[in-house]
Amino acid sequence: MAVEHPVAAPPGDKTRIHNIGYRNYDGPRLGRSYATRSLYSQSLRGSYGLGRSVKSKVLPMLLFVVMCVPAAIMVAVAVATKANDLPVDYSRYAIIMQAVISLYVASQAPQSVSRDLRFKTVPLYFSRPIETADYVRAKYAALASAMFILTAAPLVVLYVGALLAKLDFADQTKGFAQGLVSVALLSLLFAGIGLVIASVTPRRGFGIAAVIAVLTISYGAVSTLQAIADAQATTDAIAWIGLFSPITLIDGVQSAFLGASSASPGGIGPSNGEGVVYVLVTLGLIAASYGLLMRRYRKVGL
Repeated sequence: MAVEHPVAAPPGDKTRIHNIGYRNYDGPRLGRSYATRSLYSQSLRGSYGLGRSVKSKVLPMLLFVVMCVPAAIMVAVAVATKANDLPVDYSRYAIIMQAVISLYVASQAPQSVSRDLRFKTVPLYFSRPIETADYVRAKYAALASAMFILTAAPLVVLYVGALLAKLDFADQTKGFAQGLVSVALLSLLFAGIGLVIASVTPRRGFGIAAVIAVLTISYGAVSTLQAIADAQATTDAIAWIGLFSPITLIDGVQSAFLGASSASPGGIGPSNGEGVVYVLVTLGLIAASYGLLMRRYRKVGL
């Protein structure tokens, strides 16, 4: 009895095309600018713990309340006593609360960038239309915006309270505008310094400690040297010493050009010529911070 053997299939028949359901994307392609805006929005929300766990909201929201409560108390006192002016100038408020501001940037700068470094998600960002400059701009703008909200909110409280107390509208509006300019410059400077330091390490704890150390040690050292110069009657050196701390830089700029009283020993602020140097150093630090971030993330994205 003859046995039939199956005929071997030609090699070409081994190839099969299966339809597994993939379809071409035919929706809108939002592109690079949309991705940058989304990263900015997500980073800004994250700076206040929005969209994250309850634990992540506690510290930034607490610091926001701490920033605003003294302003509310000042307003209440001014209204109750029918004062002719606010207890503190708008441009002085951020200088008085600089410890809270430093703590905020120390906690949120590492939160913004250190986790991306730790979990190595930065190359994933750059695998999309977003580029290095887009990432840096989004992160920088987000933290600066978050800090501006933190520092401008108490000024709004003071301004609204001043109007309720029926203080002079023109004077209060001028002071409020000067205060906004001051805290905008402060936000850019502190955000840049904080991000540069935080971008060096993927460990959030190390980043927090490093930012606090840089901001507090520089301010403490400069304040001590200024006090020594004032005690030795070498007042000309006070303004130049103030160039070496972020908070005294902002204090010098606003005392030279925004009509604020100086927080330096003896109340001796920089002259107009020295104030120009303060402005140039401040803008130079902001530009240097941006440049260092660009250089850092060109390497990280490889």
